[in-house]
Amino acid sequence: MPWLRCSFVADAAQDPREGSAPPADLWFLIEHPGPWGRIPLAQSGIDSAAVAAISAWSMAENGRVVLIRRPGRAARNSPADGMPAPGAVRRWFRVDSRPGHESIRTGTFVDESDLVTAVHAPGEPYAGPMALVCTHGRHDTCCAVRGRPVAAAMVAADPEHVWECSHIGGCRFAPALVLLPHGFVLGGPGPSEAPAVLRDYTAGRLDAPWVRGRSSLPPAVQAAQHHAVAATGATGVDALGLVGISAEQFADGSSGWRVELADPGCTVWVRERRVETGRPLTCAATVTGWMRVFDLVDLTVGTPQGSLRDADT
Repeated sequence: MPWLRCSFVADAAQDPREGSAPPADLWFLIEHPGPWGRIPLAQSGIDSAAVAAISAWSMAENGRVVLIRRPGRAARNSPADGMPAPGAVRRWFRVDSRPGHESIRTGTFVDESDLVTAVHAPGEPYAGPMALVCTHGRHDTCCAVRGRPVAAAMVAADPEHVWECSHIGGCRFAPALVLLPHGFVLGGPGPSEAPAVLRDYTAGRLDAPWVRGRSSLPPAVQAAQHHAVAATGATGVDALGLVGISAEQFADGSSGWRVELADPGCTVWVRERRVETGRPLTCAATVTGWMRVFDLVDLTVGTPQGSLRDADT
């Protein structure tokens, strides 16, 4: 029943999104109409040598590999053998999401064996942006149920830059939306909100309550930026850049993180906790899970104060 699906339960429980973006400095996107296996790269019929090379690249570069396709039923319909049509020209994209290095390179391939070298190929510059919407129903039902309407609404407004994609992570925050090249991961925008999110991002703004974080930043920094946006009102995609992060011991004996940000200058203290949820966190899970939570301890806008304040939270 709908209210038992993981994303509906997470909505009701008001699970915090901030600090939950999956880690990735680089992204490698492969156009593949499907079907997608539960483990997309390894179980979608892709050339085994390409799978090995791309997997090695991913581990070495803190990269994330995602299968993509154009939204719509036609994109999900593949030939009878479940493989892309012979001779079809498809695209790959390699994205650098590190602050100060944001870029997208692209190329084409016909034979999947060409992907062995594509992860290191120079490719051609692609201006972007790119918006990926997770619709990977074989991995989690919520991704298909909530993702496909969002992808349809977004592609109607911007046919060039929107793609459906395979599993991103954090299925309970479906629909999952990734904005590239920056690597911002969002969770929860509906069909009526998502097109505006992409328009704002294209214009250099990101003012959305659904931001989970930026993939190239540690979870504590993602959470600190969330709280800093609320305090400062900064909406620029490059605002509140990371200056430094350090582990801290608070006055009440708990531990957490001190995060210094710039543009505008801001120091944020967050406490990290592990919370047992008492429920499965995905539609496919069979055991109860836990989640990482970051509590705001203190926040100072302006010149860093140099010492922690006592916290009674």
